[in-house]
Amino acid sequence: MTNILEIAGLGRRFGGLAVINDLDLAVDDREILGIIGPNGAGKTTLFNLVAGVLLPSAGSIRYQGREISRLSTWDRCRLGIGRTYQIPRPFVHMSVFENVLTAAVHGGGQSIAQARTQAETMLELTGLARDHNRPAGALTLLDLKRLELCRALAIGPRLLLLDEIAGGLTDAEVDTLLAIIQRVHAAGTAIVWIEHVIRALRRSCHRIAVLHDGAFIAVGAPEDVLSNAHVKTIYLGE
Repeated sequence: MTNILEIAGLGRRFGGLAVINDLDLAVDDREILGIIGPNGAGKTTLFNLVAGVLLPSAGSIRYQGREISRLSTWDRCRLGIGRTYQIPRPFVHMSVFENVLTAAVHGGGQSIAQARTQAETMLELTGLARDHNRPAGALTLLDLKRLELCRALAIGPRLLLLDEIAGGLTDAEVDTLLAIIQRVHAAGTAIVWIEHVIRALRRSCHRIAVLHDGAFIAVGAPEDVLSNAHVKTIYLGE
């Protein structure tokens, strides 16, 4: 097995506040890793560091063996790091197809012909093909989540960062997304997934990491981590 992502000694400070503190993490290229933690634990900051929205104050980030911690968001996207956001960010006045096409061209660096094929494939995969001509602003929450995922997939990622994609959905809608995510993973994409919907992580993840005050307090198999007494106290409130 090969690590697709390796984080070593990662730190990020905002003034005197350390939000991420000496963090180490390795993600296998065949893995789905879930990340949980209370609000303010540093989860979104961690994603912003991996995606290039923020630069680290200390440490390194290696993707497929390459040091990327100083690369731009643009360059990381072109290397195959895709990302969704907790609150979907579509171009609301553009069609669903145009949103996905834009991601493939500008995020994935594909030609128009390649991007059209990629967009059509990802729309089928995510169940949005029937809505390809609809304005993105007219979609339901579930379909906005699908579109957020579809745009991230349009770049052709090897590593996919999911940020609370199941949040706000019904159990049936979560199951719909899980089926898509499992197909994406089966096709060869490693996934790191921040989520508060624990049942989604139980069903999908190989490991779960618990982030608290910018550091991991537990990493391991889902049932082992979720039954950990310290995790129950810090995160589950038991």
